[in-house]
Amino acid sequence: MAYKVGRCLLREILESKGMNQHDLAIKLSVTKQQVNKYVTNKQGMSLEVAKNIAVILDCQIEDLYQWNEVSNNE
Repeated sequence: MAYKVGRCLLREILESKGMNQHDLAIKLSVTKQQVNKYVTNKQGMSLEVAKNIAVILDCQIEDLYQWNEVSNNE
């Protein structure tokens, strides 16, 4: 079984934590525009960024994205 990264779930996680993109940007020391790129799937997160976001939001890296099952041939 293999998985492919799907849609970013950051918007939903931020809402559930009562945080907005600006708040996260400040904690990450990046611009709100950068966070928005992650939220809108215009740019994927590096592993380092994903880890830092997961720590800030008290979740697992895997929680930040949908994971789609794909066949091992893809």
